[in-house]
Amino acid sequence: MKTTLLAAALATFATAGLAASEKYVLDSSHSQVLFNYNHLGFSTTYGMFSGFEGVIMFDQEDPAASSVEVSMPVKSMFTGWEARDGHFMSDDFFGAKDTDLVSFTSTGIEVTGENTANITGDLTMNGVTKAVVLDAKLNQAGDHPMAGKPWAGFDATTTLLRSDFNVGKFAPFVGDEVHLNISVEAMKAE
Repeated sequence: MKTTLLAAALATFATAGLAASEKYVLDSSHSQVLFNYNHLGFSTTYGMFSGFEGVIMFDQEDPAASSVEVSMPVKSMFTGWEARDGHFMSDDFFGAKDTDLVSFTSTGIEVTGENTANITGDLTMNGVTKAVVLDAKLNQAGDHPMAGKPWAGFDATTTLLRSDFNVGKFAPFVGDEVHLNISVEAMKAE
């Protein structure tokens, strides 16, 4: 999931004038995945993942040849209710250990507009790997006003079926579709 949005920027960085094969790393303090799902038809429940780590290699001459790899700890999930967070980490859902990660590795980038792209990649969660497509947008690329070096920000969306990743307990009563909104920042590596 984390993903994920960064690869879109890779596809659109060409318009930002970056040099070939530049390495960018995620800014964990400004990168999140927000998710939501329907709860019994009564409400929409929200949560968030954070704690990203990731690298983007961007090829300005051929953005489709660029790559992105990101991961985040499963236990970084936060829903605003401690009992729910604990239930999600139980064997009913993730059965999460401290070392379990959600990861995304891009497998292809299709530029769809001046600042947009569809990013296809492998999402691994709960021991299952599935291909997903992110609808991504480059928000801005340029020098960061405080860091004084190149920075980029991206948003992306996608929808998953949680049952595809073996976390489908209580479906279909609790919605199987999970909507993701991803927002990340990445800085040029030293």
